[in-house]
Amino acid sequence: MRKQLFSLALAALALLFTAGLQAQLQTPSASPTVKMETQIGLTDFHVTYSRPGMKGRTLFAKDGLVPFGEIWRTGANQATKFTFGGDVMVGGKELKAGDYAVLTKPMAGEWEVMLFPYESGSWNSYVEKTPAATAKVKAMASPTTMETFTIMTQNHTMDGADVVMIWGNTMAALPVKTKAKEQVMAQIKQVMAGPGMNDYYQAATFLSENGGQEGMKEALGYIEKANKMAGDDQRYWMVRREALIKEGLGMKKEAQMAYEKSLMLAEKAGNMDYVRLNKASLSALGSGKKMD
Repeated sequence: MRKQLFSLALAALALLFTAGLQAQLQTPSASPTVKMETQIGLTDFHVTYSRPGMKGRTLFAKDGLVPFGEIWRTGANQATKFTFGGDVMVGGKELKAGDYAVLTKPMAGEWEVMLFPYESGSWNSYVEKTPAATAKVKAMASPTTMETFTIMTQNHTMDGADVVMIWGNTMAALPVKTKAKEQVMAQIKQVMAGPGMNDYYQAATFLSENGGQEGMKEALGYIEKANKMAGDDQRYWMVRREALIKEGLGMKKEAQMAYEKSLMLAEKAGNMDYVRLNKASLSALGSGKKMD
């Protein structure tokens, strides 16, 4: 009996030991990954990077952890990634919206910042490639010692900001300009010009489907404005909406003409769904049936 109990105890210990070997030991990362999100002007800006620590080491120097004149991944682990939600200007060159891997070449008085179209987190894969944009920025003394490498935005203006990289006693600021001024001016012009063609179409659609007979009457005025604004480039779906509204108001002759025009435009555009819809509406109109 004692031998059996002893054997069971050994088996249990062996099971616990095996389970312990299979479990993975987790420890804090030496260079934790950070995601930072903000806006520059009206443009969304995201940064994903890893933050190494100084740990008493000499960082930027001829014989430092990051030697002068050598390409640095601008952080640790995988390549640092900048994401621009809209087109921006970096180093005097326009960059299209998208993801970019960031490599830098720190030197005593300046940093060379290189942005590459993002392909993977392997920073070595970009070293021999041509960057989409390169900017040389001044290397400055940081007002405070930054133990952990940090990327932040500072000096925000209406249409720009500096993307600041700080580690130890060194900082470098990459100026980024957006098209916020042009975007605001375009919005002002649009608002001051009044509703556009699509605004009238959306209002007509909503009122005709939700406003009852009174809404239908108001919708007719809106859809006629939308189609008039389209000029010689009328859309088959907008003309069909006008036909539906006119049919709903009992204007059968006018509705028929609008259905026929929408049918012609749909055939020209090659949209067979609207071709079938308009043919069915014309057939129902002739038989006295109502189509939605």
